[in-house]
Amino acid sequence: MGALDGYRILDFTTLLPGPYATMTLADMGAEVLKVSSKDKYDLVVNWPPVIEGAQVTGTQAWLGRGKKTIHLNLKKPKAVEAVKKLVLKYDIVVEQFRPGVMNKLGVGYDQLREVNPRLIYCAITGYGQDGPFAMRAGHDINYLSRSGIASSAGRREGGPSLYNFQIADVAGGSMNAVSSILAAIIYRERTGEGQFIDVSMQDSIIPFNSMDGAAYFAGGPMPARENGLLNGGGIYDFYETADGKYMSVGSLEPKFFAALCDGMGHPEWRDGKILRTEPEMVKEVFRSVFKTRTRDEWTEVFRDLDACVEPVMDLEEVSNDEHLVRRGMWPEVEVPLTDHISVRQMGCPMHLSKCPPAYRHAGYPEGFHTEEILSSLGYSQEEIKELI
Repeated sequence: MGALDGYRILDFTTLLPGPYATMTLADMGAEVLKVSSKDKYDLVVNWPPVIEGAQVTGTQAWLGRGKKTIHLNLKKPKAVEAVKKLVLKYDIVVEQFRPGVMNKLGVGYDQLREVNPRLIYCAITGYGQDGPFAMRAGHDINYLSRSGIASSAGRREGGPSLYNFQIADVAGGSMNAVSSILAAIIYRERTGEGQFIDVSMQDSIIPFNSMDGAAYFAGGPMPARENGLLNGGGIYDFYETADGKYMSVGSLEPKFFAALCDGMGHPEWRDGKILRTEPEMVKEVFRSVFKTRTRDEWTEVFRDLDACVEPVMDLEEVSNDEHLVRRGMWPEVEVPLTDHISVRQMGCPMHLSKCPPAYRHAGYPEGFHTEEILSSLGYSQEEIKELI
């Protein structure tokens, strides 16, 4: 039994934030029905490659995991009628349009809660439902830029740096949507009342300024690139090795720094006093020493040292990492409509002892369940053609 068995979610989201959130909920047992437009291009759904022998891309198979999917043209009144029928059963809605779009279509929170007062309605946007930027378009890079984070990330000489990870989208929008929906479910269980959830991706990553942000607002210095303990201003950093690869050093606490010094061949610095007087010299020495061996040689050096020093690994190495394999983070999930083809996917990080995540199936082609779902609502074949 999944933690969310019996809960039904109507998913109107595209791209990454909403789909990742609803996939997480599906992994935990929720029944998710994705509603999409047949003619609208979704960059993430169409992200190559297509899985060999299947009708879906790798990303589509991942983000569609455990979900059903239908096509509806929400600009048609009958499609709006179908949504109102669906929310009698699917009483959690997640959408990712700009503020007001769903209202104009006739399927906003106020319109749908008239049909089902217990409705939990989660809207994920870049900048939230109100404020001067509410209607502004954006992507992950923009939210990072307008949150204060990018201004102190990267190198002094090179400027802000990019990760190939959508921080504001997933760690911000997706995870806050999941947390908010679960909180709203608990509230509804206690009171019988649904509610509207406003998730802003910019809001979501303001707390990611973390210690530097808290210190600044308490009178500390303005965070700047390579000027703080955690952004390259100290020994906490990446270090190039002899083969052009990198090691990561997170040896902040005294005991970890002492172990680092042992591994680097400078036991005379174990007490850490040198960091108070000559921190830049220590870092330059470490940079030089790391270049004397390969990444794998350094990995072996630090294997048994409790120093918080680890190799920078690529995705192939990570996917074969013994620890993550043991943790079940690389499930093989069967792709529907194939001859038992399975694909390795990134698993759910929520490890619940009584009701662990379950990977029922990979994603279906967009709209696959349209006829099944709409005919169950009483629509004829001709009406279904009109609805999509």
